[in-house]
Amino acid sequence: MQREHRSSRRGLDRHSTVGDVYAHPLGRDVIGRILLQMGRSRLWVDNPVIRPLPLGLIERVGGRLMGPGFMDTLLELLNDVSDSPARTTGPVVPHWWKEAVFYQVYPRSFADSNGDGVGDLRGVINHLDHLTELGVDCLWLSPIFASPNEDNGYDISDYRAVMTEMGTQEDIDELIAACHERGMRIILDLVVNHTSDQHAWFRAARKDPDGPYGSYYMLRRGEPELLPNNWGSYFYGPAWRWLDDAKRWALHLFAPGQVDLNWDNPAVRREVADIVQWWLARGIDGFRLDVINFISKRPGLPDGNELVGRLMQYPGVEHYFHGPNLHRYLAELRREGFTRPGDTTEGPGCDPVAVMIGETPGIGVETGRLLTGEDRQELDLLFGFDLLDNPGKTRWDDYRYDLNELKAQMVSRESRLGSGDWVSLFWENHDNPRMISKVDADPRHRTALGKALAAIQLLSRGTSFIYQGQEIAAVNQAFPDAASFRDIETLNRLALQQDPESIDGVMAGSRDHARTPMRWDDSASHGFTTGTPWIGFHEQSTGYTVAEQRQDPNSVLNFYRRLIELRRQHRALRLGDVHYVDAHRRDYFAWRRELDGDSWLIEVNLSGRHLHRPHRDELVRTVLATGSGDPARLDPYEVRLHHLLG
Repeated sequence: MQREHRSSRRGLDRHSTVGDVYAHPLGRDVIGRILLQMGRSRLWVDNPVIRPLPLGLIERVGGRLMGPGFMDTLLELLNDVSDSPARTTGPVVPHWWKEAVFYQVYPRSFADSNGDGVGDLRGVINHLDHLTELGVDCLWLSPIFASPNEDNGYDISDYRAVMTEMGTQEDIDELIAACHERGMRIILDLVVNHTSDQHAWFRAARKDPDGPYGSYYMLRRGEPELLPNNWGSYFYGPAWRWLDDAKRWALHLFAPGQVDLNWDNPAVRREVADIVQWWLARGIDGFRLDVINFISKRPGLPDGNELVGRLMQYPGVEHYFHGPNLHRYLAELRREGFTRPGDTTEGPGCDPVAVMIGETPGIGVETGRLLTGEDRQELDLLFGFDLLDNPGKTRWDDYRYDLNELKAQMVSRESRLGSGDWVSLFWENHDNPRMISKVDADPRHRTALGKALAAIQLLSRGTSFIYQGQEIAAVNQAFPDAASFRDIETLNRLALQQDPESIDGVMAGSRDHARTPMRWDDSASHGFTTGTPWIGFHEQSTGYTVAEQRQDPNSVLNFYRRLIELRRQHRALRLGDVHYVDAHRRDYFAWRRELDGDSWLIEVNLSGRHLHRPHRDELVRTVLATGSGDPARLDPYEVRLHHLLG
């Protein structure tokens, strides 16, 4: 593998040009993010007229629009990064997680084994055969740690204990062993940007804010009427909570009960590394790290810029989405936490370095390469969210997702990656609505669209993460009223509306769409529970349960199985190069995968209408076709997978 030279970067100042900013990895991502939010093309900035302009001139001309301090904030942020990510060429270095198919389970909604209406670890154990039959390589569990459940487990009160509703430590040990016996690995969701306010560390900090645990958190002296800064919470309102007993403000970027840890304290970093090591010793194969790019905050916690706050919707985000010590803290965590001590071998439960996956809101392609480049020794993979909504849209917007925009972003991203870069591919998770409903709510297209999304995900270059229910073409739910929702973010948004009973403002984006229980069969409770489910079912469709789709050879479930089986049989579909074909053609998405002479062509109709199929001269054997097979046209959302013979 060859590596391009990486040079140290001089500091940027007001004499630097727009082109200098655009050439900077974080600068390009910041500009890209702003243009994405505005729904504008990069050509607004990346053109011969704008690129040579000095920043000082931009500030003078646009100062009124940008407001005071914008340029200082931008330069400070960019000068935190001193180098560019290396871009490598040559063959891909294989790792198990590059070739794996991950499957995310939201345990509360997967399967309930004891009839209390809440899914649990025993329910996951009882349904592992489903994952084995699907072809899953690694199970990912959303949080199962002890928690008061202000945010359904993403507020952890004890990292070494299992949530009461989920089961026992013996259950998780049995689940780990059962996964390994099946040749699967298992990773957990770890939330260490913040803890629950019920955690022993925070209780000690409140009791004695000047003691050792006071510095575990972002506590600030002050007066109850005066917020420390203007930062906003992702769950609405200020990101600060007054602790009357401690006479301190506590930072919480999420719910009031999710208080941010102070990662600048070495003791906090040691605690987190010890937690990771404790679970690795029990056989866990790695972690998905929740909002891990938020762990480093700008010293002094300065006010957020007003313009950035308006554009990004979260005041203060520029001071922590890529903080000054982020890379150092992640590299340290990899060394001290994710690296197993002693002699180890590759395999489930014993990989020398456990897989380290970071959820990284707001991180773009170039900064992502800094976080995951193989020579960086930080994260292995990251979860960014740019593909989940069209430019200028958020998940709360009620609109029809254009798959051509997905294609454009995938093609652009691939052009910026080297062979040492690897990406996560996912359309859904516990925080986002169902993609089928966003693209095309016509029930006639549900099956074909489910297969099209599966093909784009599983046959592209990157690691696929399937979210529970995706394999049976799960869709958004028809929640009847405000009382039907359970998610704290949705409930907070409802409370802020002029009419809290109107659900129009939350239906498009509620996280509860992804959290209704798994539909195992067509019984009243769909095989999820014998009791009353913690959140209701709000779908009346037939043919979209696991049991029904098992019996249907043309189902979405069996299509997933076939694709995953083909991936296992053909390394080119896992690690092969990608070459896009006719990328300019609207509604037509085609690409080749090639490795060591083994070549494949994938074609997908991105629309709900019949599409003229471009003439192809290649000699091929069609392995899969989800439509009629007409050589001249593709049916709505049709997929064709061809093995090239020439």
